[in-house]
Amino acid sequence: MRFSSLNIPIQPSSVSSATLKAVVFTAVALLSLLLRPAPESGFLYRYEEGKVWTYETLTAEWDFPLYKDEEKVREEQQKALRSYAPCFRWTDNRPQAVPILSARDMRQVEKGGYDHISVINTRHRTKAIPLSQLYTPKMAYEQTGREMEVNLEYDSLTSAEIRKGIVESVSLTEGAVLKGEKIAEYGQLITSETYRRLYSLSRIYEQRGLSRQHIVWSYTGRAFLALIFVGLFVLYLIAFRKPLWEQTRAPLFFCLLITLMELLSALVLRITDASLVYILPFAWVPILARMFYDSRTAYFVHLTTVMLVSMSVPDPYLFLLLQLPAGMVAVVSLKDLTRRSQLAFTAIYILLAYAFIYTLYNLMLAGDASRLDPHIFLYFALNGLLVITVYSLIYLFEKTFRLVSSLTLVELSNINSDLMQTFAEKAPGTFQHSLQVSNLASEAAKSINADALLIRTAALYHDIGKLAHPGWFIENQNGGDNPLLAMSNRDAARAVIAHVEEGDRFAREHRLPDVVRMFIRTHHGTSLVRYFYNSEVNRLKDGQTVREEDFRYAGPKPETKETAILMMADAVEARSRTLDNYTEQSLNDMVEQMVAYQIEDGQLAETPLTFNDLSRIKEVFKERLKSMYHHRIQYPDLKK
Repeated sequence: MRFSSLNIPIQPSSVSSATLKAVVFTAVALLSLLLRPAPESGFLYRYEEGKVWTYETLTAEWDFPLYKDEEKVREEQQKALRSYAPCFRWTDNRPQAVPILSARDMRQVEKGGYDHISVINTRHRTKAIPLSQLYTPKMAYEQTGREMEVNLEYDSLTSAEIRKGIVESVSLTEGAVLKGEKIAEYGQLITSETYRRLYSLSRIYEQRGLSRQHIVWSYTGRAFLALIFVGLFVLYLIAFRKPLWEQTRAPLFFCLLITLMELLSALVLRITDASLVYILPFAWVPILARMFYDSRTAYFVHLTTVMLVSMSVPDPYLFLLLQLPAGMVAVVSLKDLTRRSQLAFTAIYILLAYAFIYTLYNLMLAGDASRLDPHIFLYFALNGLLVITVYSLIYLFEKTFRLVSSLTLVELSNINSDLMQTFAEKAPGTFQHSLQVSNLASEAAKSINADALLIRTAALYHDIGKLAHPGWFIENQNGGDNPLLAMSNRDAARAVIAHVEEGDRFAREHRLPDVVRMFIRTHHGTSLVRYFYNSEVNRLKDGQTVREEDFRYAGPKPETKETAILMMADAVEARSRTLDNYTEQSLNDMVEQMVAYQIEDGQLAETPLTFNDLSRIKEVFKERLKSMYHHRIQYPDLKK
C-alpha cells in the first residue's frame, strides 16, 4: 500500500498542525466559491438551438411574454423607420416662401434616402416638405437670380426623440407562455420555438436581476456544498488513511493538487469560452496522487477536485460524466508504473475514454451523431497532450514535498548504477545478500498487497553501511580471519551496530530518498546482536550481569508493513546461510523460529501486520528458500 510506505512515519499531528490543516482545507473549499464568476441573474442554464437540453424539465413558474428574436425586431424597426423624416426649424418667425437648407444638411438628407423633411413652425406644428421643394443657397440663386440665406436648421434633439419613439413603438414581444407550461424537456432537442421560450425567460431573469438576499443565499449554498465535498475527503483520510492524515505533508500535497485545478478552471471560465474547460488535464490530479500514494486515495482526490469544479462549469452533469471515468482510467492504467512510456499510453486511454463517453452521451440524448461538436474532440486531443506533460511535474513535487515516485524507485533499483557497482565490488557478499533479501521481501510484499517495488528497492540499500568496513562482516571474509573476534564482545557488537548509522550517513551523502533511509534505520529495529550478547553472557561469572542496551540496535522499530517485511526477510536470509543441512523441514523450522523471535522481542509490535499477513509472509519465505536451496541432480561421470 503506497500510502503507508512512501512517506516517512511521523508523530501524530500537534494542535497547531491540526489547525493548519483545518484552515487549509477550508480555504480550498472556499476558493472554488470565490473563483466562480458572480451570478448576473437567476437564470443558470446554458442553451443553444439544435443542441440537446441536458437539464431537468423546465416549467414556467409564472406568465411571461415571448420575445421576438433580435433579427425580426430589427426588420420591423427598419420598416417602421421608413416613415421617419429629419426635423428642421425656421431660423426666424417670418413666413418663408422658399425653404433653404445648408449644402451640408442637403447632402445628409439626400444621403439618408429621405424623400421629405418635417418642418416645425412656431406653433410646434409640423409640415412635410418634399425633397423636390428644398433648395440650397446656390440652387436658389440659380433658380431666382437672387442671393438667399439658409432659413432652415436641423433640430437634432427633436429628430432623435422622434426616431427613438418610432423604434420603441415596435413591440419586442409576440405571444406569451402561461404559468405551468413546459418550456424545455430533458433530453429533447432545442428547437427554434424552445429556444425562443428559453431566451424570453432568460430576458425576464436579466430584467429582474438578483436581489441581495438571492446573492447571499446563492453563495451560501455553494459554500456549504464545497465544504461538504472537502469534508467528505477529510473524513475518508481520517477513517481509512489515518497515517496520511496525521502527517502535514500529505494533506498539503492533496490541497495543492486541488487548488491547481481550481485556479486553471477559474482562469478558463472567466476569460474564454466555457467549453475550453475540457482542454484542462484534470487527469493530472489522479496521476500525481497515484505516483506517490495508493490508487484509492488518488481517486478520492480526483473526485473531490471535479466535484468542486463542477459547481462552476455550464453543464455539470456532462462534466462529471466525462471526468469521473477519466480519473478511473488514469488510476487503473498506472496501477504499476515502472516505465515512462506508460504515461503516454495513459494519455491515449484518457483521450479514448473522453471521446467514447461524449459520443455515447450525445447519442443517448439526441439519437443523431450529426449533433456531435467536432471542436470538443479537438479539445480532448489537446487534453491528452497536456496529460503527458505531467512527467515534468513529478520531479517538481518530489523535490517540494520530499516524496518518491515509482519511476524514481525503478531508477534506484538499477543494479548497474555506479553506486550498486561499487557496492558489488567492495562488499560482494553483502551485495549478494541484499539481492536475495530484495527478492524475498518483494515476493512477500506481493502476497499481502504491500508495496513490492518500494521494498525491492530499499532492500538493495539496507546494508549499504557495511561499505565503511566490509571486512568486518562474515559474508565478505571468504573464509579468512574475522577481525571482530579480536575485539571484546561489547566492542564487536558496537562495530556491527555501527553499520546502520554508517548506512544512514552514506544514504545522505548520496542523496537517497528519506523513505529508503527509513528502511536502513529500521531493518534491525532495536534487536540484540545476539552472537556477541550470548558470548558475553557465557563469558561472565556468576553474579555478573550484562547491559542489554550495549548490545541492542538504536532503532527505531518498523512502523509499516514494508519495513517489517524487510526486517524479517533480512533475518531469515542471513540465518539460512548458517544451516548445516538444507531440507524442507529445517528451512520451515528456521523461518518459524526467526519470525517468532522477532515477535517475542517486540520488534513487530508497532506495525499494522495481522496474523494472516504473518502467515502469508512466512509461507512465501519458505517457498522461496526451498527454491533457492533445492537439491540438484548429480551429473554422472563419463565411463572410459
